[in-house]
Amino acid sequence: MCGIFRELPGVQSINQNTRPDALPDFRSLGVMLRIVLLANGMALLAALVQATSWLDIADRMIVISALLQPLLLSSLLLLFAINPLLGRLSYWRGAAVVLLMVVAVALPVYQLIEKLYAPATGYGSFHLLRCALLSATAAALLLAYFRLRAHALSPALHEARLLALQARIRPHFLFNGINAVLGIVRANPKRAETALEDMADLFRAAMAHSGDLVPTRQEVALARQYLALEQMRLGERLKVDWRIEEMPGDALMPPLMLQPLLENAVYHGIEPLASGGIIVVRLYRSGEKMHIEVHNPRQEQPGQHAGNRMALSNIRERLALQFDVEASYSVEADLHSYRVHIVLPYVKENPDEHR
Repeated sequence: MCGIFRELPGVQSINQNTRPDALPDFRSLGVMLRIVLLANGMALLAALVQATSWLDIADRMIVISALLQPLLLSSLLLLFAINPLLGRLSYWRGAAVVLLMVVAVALPVYQLIEKLYAPATGYGSFHLLRCALLSATAAALLLAYFRLRAHALSPALHEARLLALQARIRPHFLFNGINAVLGIVRANPKRAETALEDMADLFRAAMAHSGDLVPTRQEVALARQYLALEQMRLGERLKVDWRIEEMPGDALMPPLMLQPLLENAVYHGIEPLASGGIIVVRLYRSGEKMHIEVHNPRQEQPGQHAGNRMALSNIRERLALQFDVEASYSVEADLHSYRVHIVLPYVKENPDEHR
């Protein structure tokens, strides 16, 4: 089967999910929040172990935090800065660099705290060495946690991809597409040939590895092919207003993210309306975020809203697995309109991938 479907161009990977042994993305808000929570959780555990009474827990936590918080903030800032470099290293080399960076930050921070709290006597070389070992151990435990989490999420992400694949290859779309082609094959064979090529591209994209990021322009081109097939069937009832003037050319997004939104807009919005309607598609960048908006008219019918929610729940699962807390989606619906708004991190295309 691999010989039948050619590779799609411009495919790039998401570091923390497509490779289970990849280092976490230290520029991800979700990763940083987890590091802060877990590090403070380990500090609380250490305070509980050392404390001799309930009141002593708070005192020891204050002492530990005096060193932990500056160390944690400095380490996160440094890892944020060198994150692109870490992404180019193998897992074990990258992990070694992370440990060295944490220790390199821990020692001067500890010496600074030493001067502030024990300027006369100092803490001594033993305490300095202990700080380095504890910092490296805590960093290693956090890396092990993220590695185990990536392995645990890998089957869930794979299952979400399969569900997305099944949702994309819907029998009614296949049958409707074939019938539309049969209807024009004699009158307009050239158009029928183009339609068959569009269908082949759609199914080829559906069978491709869906855990990668692809250029947004490629997603738009695929969506246009899908809508061209639907316009053969619906004619003038289906109109599309593309608002992509503000879409950055180097932006990346998960594959098959736009097409299911348009499929819902067609089947649950345009098709039930006798006069049809206009689907408004807008892609744009705002700061470090990419926005995808799909707006369509609709006519309230039994079971219609549930169909929309099924597709969106699958998209939400893929977004959560791939981007954690940095991605979101929202829905605004009333009796006559339906609007989906998805927000993704702005990930730039790497031009070196094409060389």
